[in-house]
Amino acid sequence: MKSAITVLKEQINHFYLIRRLSLYELKSKNKNNYLGIAWEILNPSIQILIYWFVFGTLRDREPVSVGGAEVPFFYWLLAAFFLWIFFYQSTIQGSKSIYSRLRMLSKMNFPMSIIPSYVIFSQFYVHLFMLTITIIIFQFAGYYINIYYLQLIYFILAGLCLIFSISLITSTLSTIIRDVHMFLNSTLRMLLYLSGVLWPVTLLVDFPAIMNLMKLNPLYYIIEGYRTSFFGSEWYFITHWEYTLIFWGVVLVLFLIGAAMHVKFRRHFIDYL
Repeated sequence: MKSAITVLKEQINHFYLIRRLSLYELKSKNKNNYLGIAWEILNPSIQILIYWFVFGTLRDREPVSVGGAEVPFFYWLLAAFFLWIFFYQSTIQGSKSIYSRLRMLSKMNFPMSIIPSYVIFSQFYVHLFMLTITIIIFQFAGYYINIYYLQLIYFILAGLCLIFSISLITSTLSTIIRDVHMFLNSTLRMLLYLSGVLWPVTLLVDFPAIMNLMKLNPLYYIIEGYRTSFFGSEWYFITHWEYTLIFWGVVLVLFLIGAAMHVKFRRHFIDYL
């Protein structure tokens, strides 16, 4: 618990620095490209266009039920796709955030725990932009802004907490054992098909045990929260309060483990250079 409090204080006390470094990270990563930061938008946009071409034209999928309302498959996919991109990119970049910057550790005068934070925030700005584009698309599709959009703030915060907690663990382990980053990359690719991003988990209704197990995935909780916000069906975090308790319980455990590991090993990170 002491380690968790220490890490929390470091995030709060250095929040201004986190924002400044995250903007620098976003710019420096794309400085050698002619289009610069625009690639952060173009890459996910191209991916979603491919999904639209496949599932919206070549192989039209059946509408998906969200809160009792039938939603065309492409819009159902769009509601969660950019969240997945944010989660994937932030988790991958966060896992290697410390060991890829070991050479600059000796010149640092700020806590190492903010390194995963500013890397995640650099992806968060892109997510907010893509989220805005998604909302605009939904206005033209007839899914207008409604009172349920307010819960997006809650689910965005929940996503940041989940990603940061995971990154604390993976960034520490990846610094000690480089193979962890490669293993994480493969695991996340598999998670794309196990989190209800590309297909509705309700298809497993004939296998209730497997379906309920998949619903315990904390990422699934955030994905469904995004969808119910966009399509205005319910206050998901209240209606499904049991999943809310499970989600924050998982995040708390991950954060406590990650904070303890980070504080214990960060004095020795430079030894792994």
